Amino acid sequence: MPLPPPIDQYALLRGLRFHYREWPSPGKPPLVLLHGFTGHSRSWDTFAAAMQPGWHVYALDQRGHGESAWSDDASADAMVEDVRAFVRCLGLERFALLGLSMGGRNAYRYAARYPEGLERLVIVDIGPEVHGAGAARIQAGVRAPDVFATPEEAVERALAANPNADPAEARHRTLHNLLRLEDGTWTFRYDRAYRDGSRPISRPDPEASWRELARIQAPTLLVRGERSDVLAPEVAERMAATIPDCRLVTVPGAGHSIPLERPLGFIAAVAPFLAED
Repeated sequence: MPLPPPIDQYALLRGLRFHYREWPSPGKPPLVLLHGFTGHSRSWDTFAAAMQPGWHVYALDQRGHGESAWSDDASADAMVEDVRAFVRCLGLERFALLGLSMGGRNAYRYAARYPEGLERLVIVDIGPEVHGAGAARIQAGVRAPDVFATPEEAVERALAANPNADPAEARHRTLHNLLRLEDGTWTFRYDRAYRDGSRPISRPDPEASWRELARIQAPTLLVRGERSDVLAPEVAERMAATIPDCRLVTVPGAGHSIPLERPLGFIAAVAPFLAED
């Protein structure tokens, strides 16, 4: 019997309107997905579809991203509280949580603060300390020209910016991250304040984050891209040693954006962990 198709949903959380995408799987446990800084809920389409037979999947557009509301408060603490409100809104008593990059940081901080009901945690290519080369690349990327004559121009720019990306994934992710302006041009859907420097990326104090990692109770999988310029190998190894129940896996050939660059490798790395009893 075929599974239900994904549906777009909305929820009012802490005074803001949030969008999320849901892949229903009746009777299966919930899995919550959190995207990265330049991502959105549709970034997870391939992975969520692969997980749907065993999981009821929810992918949240975090504040300022996708179709969720923008806010002057873009702090990491605000995003963690959004996750808590989302979990409560859905009535999730037992669930798994997976986050990439910014979403991964939000996920592990949530896990440290609100361990009740969290059965599994997956952290994807992020840690308390960000490698300088990766931070510089991300900053340069978000401040690059962000108005395009056509959606195809945006896709071409995305492929040029990351030649290691899977072409189909890059096209899908880019096209679902665009909105049309009044003059007929196109720009990215996430809050422009993140891109023009007026609202810098919020990063918690590294030492505070290391202390939070030590408080995580859920079984944890840390996923690193072999070619990542964000999560250094030594930081990943320290994380695996700091989190009480953690294993580290590396996805060959992938950089920081593992689901974008090696979608099948990412599924292969994560699915067995989520399937464990």
